[in-house]
Amino acid sequence: MGQIFTDVLTQFADQNRNPRLTPIIGRASAPVCVAVHGRRGVGRATVSAALSRAGVAVTTDGAEAEVAVRVIAEACKPEDEVAELPTVIILNKADLMGFGAGGPLALAQRQAAAVAASTKTPTVPMVGLLAIAELDDELMAAVRTLVVEPADLTSTDAFAESAHSLPAAVRRRLLHTLDRFGIAHAVLAVERGADLVTVRALLRRLSRVEEALMHVEAVAAPVRYRRMRATIAELHCLAIRSGDQELAGFLAADDTVLAVMGAAVEVVEADGVYVDRGDDPGAHRRRAVHWRRYGDGPVAALHRSCSADICRGSLRLLGRCR
Repeated sequence: MGQIFTDVLTQFADQNRNPRLTPIIGRASAPVCVAVHGRRGVGRATVSAALSRAGVAVTTDGAEAEVAVRVIAEACKPEDEVAELPTVIILNKADLMGFGAGGPLALAQRQAAAVAASTKTPTVPMVGLLAIAELDDELMAAVRTLVVEPADLTSTDAFAESAHSLPAAVRRRLLHTLDRFGIAHAVLAVERGADLVTVRALLRRLSRVEEALMHVEAVAAPVRYRRMRATIAELHCLAIRSGDQELAGFLAADDTVLAVMGAAVEVVEADGVYVDRGDDPGAHRRRAVHWRRYGDGPVAALHRSCSADICRGSLRLLGRCR
């Protein structure tokens, strides 16, 4: 929703040919910078690469970071302290969690829930290697060979060194790209008739990178909201100093108010607070009343500001219905 606000502002600036808004829009639309931390051996570089490929603005400058990702493996260690920034914990190497009810990913999900409960920090399991896997024609041909000529996958050494028609170099490349978990799932998929595109999609789904991205997006909601609020304050000052009535009108327009409401909803929902998304007059009225009362309660300043924006947007929607 913060992106919706910058889109609306950009459209307004283009229509009114107002160059004074260009630097403001640049600051408002800048990506949220994410720092990736983790102990040696947990796959921090792999997770960082996976997030970068998915469009996350990963930074190596701690001073620029606005959100933190803490990469762990198996369990939290004493040195895995959570940063003061909004943080997501990624339990990487979920495919190596061992075997239990439901398999390694289910076991990793249960472990992630335990970590989240103990750290009070959103935690998601991930197979970083599969998130960056580049399955090409040669490797796909190797997988097809393994369908008709199974290999020993009981260990990495057994797979790489046992006698097999696949050259050892190709088998090592498969291990480097997919590891045993990915190889096994790719073989099963091809056995069921999957093509290269389908196998790539399967591997990405197994990596759980999309869930990790959703968590990063959620914890970044307050960052985007505060940035948007700062932009609005700057625009109000500019409108007053310049006497720009069109800019003042933009700030009071329905599209602007509703974009701000949407960003506020993202913040409170990310904190687990339910927001009624009904789109009828009764829902708009109930939502306005509820969030007016919510803001008067014992809540932090961020939620108080969000409640005011949700109430204001709900009243604007109610007015449209009339």
